[in-house]
Amino acid sequence: RMKRLSQALERMFRLEQAGSTVRREIIGGVTTFLTMAYVIMVVPTMLADPSIGMPKGPLITATILSAIYGTLVVGLYGRVPFAMAPGMGLSAYFAYSLCLGAGAPWTVALGAVFLSGLLFLALGLCGIRRLIAAGIPESLKLATAAGIGLFILFIGLKGIGVISPSPATCVTLGNWNRPLLLGVFGIVLCGVLETRRVTGGLLLSIALVTVAGLLVGRVEPPAAIVSLPPSPAPVCGQLDIRGALRLGFLGPIFILMFVDLFDSIGTMIACGKDNGIFDDDPRLDKLDRALRVDASATVVGAVLGVPTLATYVECASGISAGARTGLASVVTALCFAAALFFAPLIAVVPTFATAPVLVITGVCMFRNVRHLDFPRLDELIPAVLTLILMPLTYSISAGIAAGFVSWTLLKLLTGQGRAIKPSMAVCSVFAFLALAEMMMPRHIPFSGR
Repeated sequence: RMKRLSQALERMFRLEQAGSTVRREIIGGVTTFLTMAYVIMVVPTMLADPSIGMPKGPLITATILSAIYGTLVVGLYGRVPFAMAPGMGLSAYFAYSLCLGAGAPWTVALGAVFLSGLLFLALGLCGIRRLIAAGIPESLKLATAAGIGLFILFIGLKGIGVISPSPATCVTLGNWNRPLLLGVFGIVLCGVLETRRVTGGLLLSIALVTVAGLLVGRVEPPAAIVSLPPSPAPVCGQLDIRGALRLGFLGPIFILMFVDLFDSIGTMIACGKDNGIFDDDPRLDKLDRALRVDASATVVGAVLGVPTLATYVECASGISAGARTGLASVVTALCFAAALFFAPLIAVVPTFATAPVLVITGVCMFRNVRHLDFPRLDELIPAVLTLILMPLTYSISAGIAAGFVSWTLLKLLTGQGRAIKPSMAVCSVFAFLALAEMMMPRHIPFSGR
């Protein structure tokens, strides 16, 4: 039976053609899960902020279910060893820019996520997705990733207590206490484990810091180890699409789609092209199928109750371990399914255990600045405005809008108008309108909050 199963998997995923085996695909799939399993704890903790009002237990289930859908479908339909889950940067944008920053109810924010996923799908079917991707300058793509990294890093430091508000200087260093000490310990531990390339280092760090918090009385012990998963009903199907269909949400919907588009394209190409996954696919049909799955996963995720799904760069670890086909993604999805029954353990993980992961993730994303063309000020100025305004204004959309507008203006005013592609010109007009709307006096998008 095992031999017949192995032969069936060989035929289905063309393992021999890809230079792989069932064993290598299983190892690769498990490796990918171990390196990205931290998302199960980090994203629900981020969204369960009391000011947002989303319940943590149902969020854990919804996060896992969305990851199962995206990862399983990209394996079976895309036939590539990628893994999907709610994106860290996009979850931060959802929580801290849309819900806390703009005061949008989380139900309306989910409606915006749903519409951005539909837009992503529609642009792909019409062929416009490639035009947009080709029109955005490389410097702004790099700056967007680096800026989101700074934003996530800032949120992580704030969550630990390293940064606290100050009426004199806006922010200042926090005061020493046990959660702060445990959080700093977590940052150091994450850094050491990632530097030494320990498989599942971020997940191991979360576990060790949580145990340390348990020992010093800062974490309540779980009521059980294994149980049936919490019902996702409190967040599932709660999206308010009608509330998101308003002029003020055009900017956020575009930002969600834009960031997902370039994050996913960049991750897929970086993880796939360098490892030969796209060698037998010169037209990149596999990439296009994977992007369709990414967009559909965002739509499904919004219905389940979580922010935009993205392809995780951690799948590179599974590819390095031998994964070459969609079978590895199926294995990763099965691992996520098993995690559903460990919700009691996941629910007790505190913020000071997950925030260090945000810090390290932010640092890794910020590394993109090394590819910027520093001698060219017409490229560097918009890039720096993009990446610095995100944490300073607590808004990813403000940083992106400022970058688009400043890049286009600099090109026009320095006689380089031909460098502006039509799609970039259209994006810049929308960015200007969004920026103007954000800067209106007494601008309160949702007065009820």
